[in-house]
Amino acid sequence: MVGVRHPMRQLRVFLEIVKFEHTIFALPFAYLGMVLAARGWPGWRIFLWITVAMAAARTLAFSVNRLADRFYDARNPRTQGRPLPRGEISPAVVRAIAAVALGVLTLAAWQLNRFVLALLPAAVIFLVGYSYTKRFTWASHWILGFTDGMAVAGAWAAVTGSLAHPAPCLLWLTVTFWMAGFDIIYACQDTEFDRREGLHSVPARFGNAIALRLAKANHVLTVLLLAAAGLSLGLGWPFWAGVLLVAVLLWWENSLVKPDDLSRVNLAFFNVNGYISVLIFVAACADIVISLQ
Repeated sequence: MVGVRHPMRQLRVFLEIVKFEHTIFALPFAYLGMVLAARGWPGWRIFLWITVAMAAARTLAFSVNRLADRFYDARNPRTQGRPLPRGEISPAVVRAIAAVALGVLTLAAWQLNRFVLALLPAAVIFLVGYSYTKRFTWASHWILGFTDGMAVAGAWAAVTGSLAHPAPCLLWLTVTFWMAGFDIIYACQDTEFDRREGLHSVPARFGNAIALRLAKANHVLTVLLLAAAGLSLGLGWPFWAGVLLVAVLLWWENSLVKPDDLSRVNLAFFNVNGYISVLIFVAACADIVISLQ
């Protein structure tokens, strides 16, 4: 127990709880919404508070997720090693972390603008509630994607104070279907466990073969929606080159996993999706820089 109380050990446990490294999936899309709304750099103040809001939202969502799933995680061989099932951190501490994260998120929304603050209650409902959706619907993958997609819409609203333009909504849907697709792939690891525990997922409901086909369909929609967003903004060739590379990466991601071979799920889930989010952000930035010259 002495080792558990050591500050650096506690920091490591905290980062494992909230999966801070997963921020690479959503943060570049938040910055994408920010730079596209501003058509360039929005200023350090907005950048700072968007970053704070994203970190707080991810911390809140993952803390609640680990609390909600801790009893299932303890029974699932794949997740038994997580900090809460191992007893390395108490539920009370995780609840406290979630409460602090909610406070920081509220402060960030207040610092951005009134419109973002008005959207906050609905955002919190999804950030807290999505973890419970797999108890009653296999649409939980899309609810997760919708929740993460709020990042790009929220960042756009932080800059403009509005969501009147179609682009943020199209990008929101892009993230929704992108994340739903790779979450379906990831869920294929727990098909039998979910069925045994009465949890709902696309693989548990339809089997891995159909689930992987649905993941591919979601990723086709991802590319189409991303292209629609680019058209709505009149973006140029750097963005379209990025869209093409995203399509190639999504094809590769889906080719890595087979119904009877899930050995490369982590490569598909972590590596490829990290490349995708950073790539489209860089492509949009390049497009803006060239257009301003």
